[in-house]
Amino acid sequence: MQLAFQKGSRSRVLGGLLLIMMAIFVVRLFYLQIVMHDDYVAQAMQEQVKPLTIPAKRGLIYAMDGDKPIQLVMNQTVYTLFVDPATVTKPEQVLETIRKIAGGNLRPNLDKLIAKKDTRYQILGTKLTRQQAEMIKKEELKGVGFQEVSQRVYPEGGLAAQTLGFVNAEGKGQYGVEEALHDRLVGTDGLLKSVTDISGVPLTIGSGNINRPAKDGENVVLTIDRNVQAKAERALAEGLKNTGAKEGSVIVMDPQNGHVMAMANLPSYRPAEFTKVTDAAAFNNATVGVPYEAGSVIKTLTVATGLDQRAIRPDSTYVNTDKIKVGDREIGNATKGQTGTITMQKALDYSLNTGMVTIAQRLGDGTINQQARNTMYEYFHDRFGLGEPTGIELLGEARGNVTKSDQPGAAVQYATMSFGQGMNVTMTQVISAFCSAINGGTYYRPTVVAGTLASDKTTFSPTNPDVLRKNVISQEASSQLRSMVHEAREKFHGAKDKAGYEVGGKTGTSQTLKDGRYVDEQTIGSYLGYGAGGDGTPRYVIMVQVSGKDMNLEGGKHAMPVFTDISNWMIDYLKLQPKG
Repeated sequence: MQLAFQKGSRSRVLGGLLLIMMAIFVVRLFYLQIVMHDDYVAQAMQEQVKPLTIPAKRGLIYAMDGDKPIQLVMNQTVYTLFVDPATVTKPEQVLETIRKIAGGNLRPNLDKLIAKKDTRYQILGTKLTRQQAEMIKKEELKGVGFQEVSQRVYPEGGLAAQTLGFVNAEGKGQYGVEEALHDRLVGTDGLLKSVTDISGVPLTIGSGNINRPAKDGENVVLTIDRNVQAKAERALAEGLKNTGAKEGSVIVMDPQNGHVMAMANLPSYRPAEFTKVTDAAAFNNATVGVPYEAGSVIKTLTVATGLDQRAIRPDSTYVNTDKIKVGDREIGNATKGQTGTITMQKALDYSLNTGMVTIAQRLGDGTINQQARNTMYEYFHDRFGLGEPTGIELLGEARGNVTKSDQPGAAVQYATMSFGQGMNVTMTQVISAFCSAINGGTYYRPTVVAGTLASDKTTFSPTNPDVLRKNVISQEASSQLRSMVHEAREKFHGAKDKAGYEVGGKTGTSQTLKDGRYVDEQTIGSYLGYGAGGDGTPRYVIMVQVSGKDMNLEGGKHAMPVFTDISNWMIDYLKLQPKG
């Protein structure tokens, strides 16, 4: 009886143990299949379903070729070579193959990169050609993959380099419109999630996959005319060669809409070879980013102010003694000998500082008082936009500085401002102001963007001119100014214009500061002028600036020949009619 009892006890114990084990299995299965279901599905998805980026194509950049857009910046497809180190089974074969086919495009330390088993993505090479990628694919190397990447191509070489900028190795626009308009150009990458094999190759595309199409960037059309740009760059290079100047800039603008037709700077670079540039200053667009004392080209704006305020007429006279006193300072003329009672026209012809200071005085009660200063500040700063960014679509635009009218010592300061010293301005500010003064009084925001081109590459959507201010000066004052600037150029010796055409212009030679003091051994030469059609409508404005360390450069001798070269070419290019 005792033995039977023991046997029954064992059976019950074994049965209980079996029940407990079954309960554990049931609970465990419930935990794995129900409680942890979502986690395991997520892990499986992470292993089997991989996000694949569909790269957006960066928008193209066009210039104008006359009235027709032409590609200035294009995209070229290249390939990034990558591996999944965890799935590479024959690393030696992979390294031998890619070194043989794409040696110059590979990264250093390939052995270490391919040995990183804690990562699933390692880039081994960039900018492979399609042919190189196809040759490597034929070897069917496990764990090796490719990604298409767009690379910028510049068919015009270094044309308009500082206006364009470039795209760096990370795909980010730098300098010029590439940086300023990066968000418009870059587009939005698409996304695809697909089941892949162990090598990361997509197997199926099911209904559960995410498919977000890529949105390509905008195709931007610049106002830059490739023909005008090329001419401006050639003329500037020739001018610097002839004068020995080290640096120079040119802007060509349409005064009827603010379109920049050319923006040239030297020294320059080739955007496709930006990594070879040793001095980052070559990337900067001096026409917008480097303020300077523009000198006597500003006299055109002083005359415009006097005409609009009816403080002077072209035939108004004053007594010139080649010097004029303002406060405790005596201001003299660079050109001597035109003394006696002379007209304001003659003062502009011979670029006489005394004439400009006289205009400033006549804006007040015969002195450069608060009323005179307020009027000059209103015109120079508020109307003509000097000392303020213009809003052009280029990064790095400098503000410059125009002293407020109520500052201490302002009378002397405003006397020197009347002939272009004592304030810092950019070329873009000056040429935009001059355009408004000669076009009848409308200030257009300067722009390098003409519009966009649709993906069909034929549908052009122009951007409307942005009128910032109207009636900057009156139509009458504008017409008088054009005549005075035209006569000033005609009277200047050495102006070799095409016969019968209306061309006007003004020289500028400005001192520079060293250690806070003006020096005589270093000057900047500038020239600012316009050309008109047969009906007298201004069709182009050109501004030239040349400079060099410890060099004396003059507007008439060194900058004007560059202007004349471009101006005579523009007359033919635009098919202008001679004066009626």
